[in-house]
Amino acid sequence: MNYFCILGNHPALSVAELLTRLEPAAHKEAGEVFMAEIKENIDVKQLIAELGGTIKIGRLIGSYSKLELYDAALAELRSAPKTSKFNFGISLYGKSGINTHKFGLELKSALKSDGHSCRFVTSREKTLSSVVVEQNKLTRDGRELVIIADGTKLWLGITEAVQPFKLLSERDYGRPARDDHSGMLPPKLAQMMINLSGAKKNETILDPFCGSGTIVTEAMMMGYSDIIGSDISSKAISDTKKNIAWIKEHMHCNKDARLEVLDARDLSDVFKNNSIGAIVAETYLGPQRGRIDIKKVIAELTTLYTAVLIEMEKILKPGGRIVLALPVFANGREKINLLEPKQLQKLKSHIYNRAGQTVWREIVIFEKK
Repeated sequence: MNYFCILGNHPALSVAELLTRLEPAAHKEAGEVFMAEIKENIDVKQLIAELGGTIKIGRLIGSYSKLELYDAALAELRSAPKTSKFNFGISLYGKSGINTHKFGLELKSALKSDGHSCRFVTSREKTLSSVVVEQNKLTRDGRELVIIADGTKLWLGITEAVQPFKLLSERDYGRPARDDHSGMLPPKLAQMMINLSGAKKNETILDPFCGSGTIVTEAMMMGYSDIIGSDISSKAISDTKKNIAWIKEHMHCNKDARLEVLDARDLSDVFKNNSIGAIVAETYLGPQRGRIDIKKVIAELTTLYTAVLIEMEKILKPGGRIVLALPVFANGREKINLLEPKQLQKLKSHIYNRAGQTVWREIVIFEKK
């Protein structure tokens, strides 16, 4: 089967997540769209619930010329099960010269001639947001036609699932224990980092800087069966316990996690060598507010993470991955990384930031050979 994925605000990170999670037989990128050939059918609704960097997923019908595209789109709409309120919309990705509003009205007119009552859903943008698709039930009782301009080709697809933005927002802002002072890892980024680890659902996954438990609870939601969270702070472990209880009750999650109060520099005192399938963590990013002595902070963090990485390497299984969110300090136009450029060249890394942040995250992937 051929699928398309609409990428989020950090496309390089989204692509890395998709390649790790899907292991496609073939793939290509066209702007903000990732197209992949998958050997087996996938449960797109389950998949998109576990992908942090993908906004929409759908199936590709085929590639067409401009003259062929209208007939292909009309055939797809005619074949769709019709309800009393059949809605359809169009999203165009890339440059094609197609007027989607005119295109949609022509399709609506043809459907009406067939005797179908329908509504053409529009937006001010050339693409429909996940919110618009969800609110108009286009993946349930209607259709979102997706047109992807890829050079001389025009791909046509049908959206089958959109990112569950309401649930993600609830997990982000609704959980009872939040540590806004230290900074909160977004659930979407936690999902991406877990997927980048490549860990199988039955492998042990460890977060040794669990804080209030975002990575732990997202791993629970994603179906991992052996999850461990640890932190040097007993308050952090208490917060994580509260959030786990909330996730189990409000999100109807039947998974659980083990928790330890533990300094990450002492990991091998508690965990056996070569016993952990993957380590996923947002490390301490340094001070988030006020004036920061960047050189002093970097020196302190470098000492800390050098010791921690030695411990992580001991307990990680051969072939296992460590996925860390490390700080990048935005000092005006200058960006100061914790790792040296030569070190980063040898690793897989991606920047994740939001507007206005002075401390960014660099997602770095280590693999134990």
